[in-house]
Amino acid sequence: MEGTGCLRLTREQASRRDFLRIGSLGFLGIHTAQYLRAAATLGGPGKAQACILLWLEGGPSHVDTWDPKQNSAFKAISTNVGGIQVSELLPQVAKRMDKVAIVRSMRTKGNDHPQGTHYAVTGHEPNPAMHFPSIGSIIARETGVRNGIPPYVLTPQWERSRQYEEYFRAGFLGADYDPMCIPDPSKKDFRVADLSLPKSVSEQAVSSRQSFLQLVNQRYERLYAGAEHASMDAFTAQAWKMLLNPAVRQAFDLGKEPEKLRERYGRDAVGQSALLARRLVEAGARFVTAAGFHGNSWDTHSKNDEGHRDRLCPPLDRTLSALLDDLDRRGLLATTIVLAMGEFGRTPFVNPDRGRDHWPNCWSLVIGGGGLKGGQVVGTSDENGANVTSRETSMGDVFATIYKAMGVDWTKEYETPVGRPVKIANSLDDQTGQPIRELV
Repeated sequence: MEGTGCLRLTREQASRRDFLRIGSLGFLGIHTAQYLRAAATLGGPGKAQACILLWLEGGPSHVDTWDPKQNSAFKAISTNVGGIQVSELLPQVAKRMDKVAIVRSMRTKGNDHPQGTHYAVTGHEPNPAMHFPSIGSIIARETGVRNGIPPYVLTPQWERSRQYEEYFRAGFLGADYDPMCIPDPSKKDFRVADLSLPKSVSEQAVSSRQSFLQLVNQRYERLYAGAEHASMDAFTAQAWKMLLNPAVRQAFDLGKEPEKLRERYGRDAVGQSALLARRLVEAGARFVTAAGFHGNSWDTHSKNDEGHRDRLCPPLDRTLSALLDDLDRRGLLATTIVLAMGEFGRTPFVNPDRGRDHWPNCWSLVIGGGGLKGGQVVGTSDENGANVTSRETSMGDVFATIYKAMGVDWTKEYETPVGRPVKIANSLDDQTGQPIRELV
């Protein structure tokens, strides 16, 4: 298998690519075709059509954000929903609490970043013999392609800690459902190579090139006859259409956005990734991970208070509030789920370095849009935020909630290559997760 970004090619496909290489065109002809195979499986009706995951890498302190406690250095402030308070570090989101719900009773597994991240995005503990699919890959498979847009996108791709990127992939489902991983959209030289024609190649030349592609296809069909190649032509044809479709290319072009709006989101990786996520779901993407908080940003083992106050909560508050407003103004919030979370919470106690350590026993996340009921709190924790005291919630329950909102059967199980059934909404103790009844 030859690795290429977040997608992989078989040796046969890689050899085929060598025939087709002109700048980035060879990569497009193969990669985009892989995405389009997702259209073979369609989900049932659901109010939600897409989901944006605002990934808070490293694990925010729940007691300093969504579940303020007396053991936090920060005051609790009222929101625009009576009876709900959040940290003073999130004043803008507090004014929009009617649009989202807080789940304060999350309990997961994995006390370190790799294990916690894997569990948070797959619902399964790591297993060296099994590569589990992420929720984004499952949604891509179950709901299919809209408007020719890649169904699953991750931005920005990791420049370091590529191990985490692996957890967001499709696992045993195969590369067809891997995310399209793209560079940091806040960089001045940002471009998506697979959707950019080299300046020396005109659209007319690309159209003529399809004649050569047909000859290559015929050659490969003779050499590698089989079911996989029976549908290759259709997917490849759609891939070429995507390249030549201005609407698809424009979906990735942040230059189409007003400067004022780009400033509102924030000109950093956090803000521009979220803005690009909105553009993509508006164009037709199903699941977009906006991962602007890279490098274990929220991993505040030292100087927790300074980190949350000065570096972390301001961009979160700014970007999440901008995203909610933007989606709402465009009529997209009703059909787009917004989920903001990390891999776990942080300890209710402060360590000698004035930091907080990893804490999967009890933590919080925020979710809204897509027909889910906002303006409420699900579950409770004890006085220090150490343990769940009511309505314990697992990742499987969160996944089941999203699946139900999107018209996907959350009780479904996939069969692995070795014949083992795997739940797509796997809860604690290998139970099937249940939609959070307060939200759906």
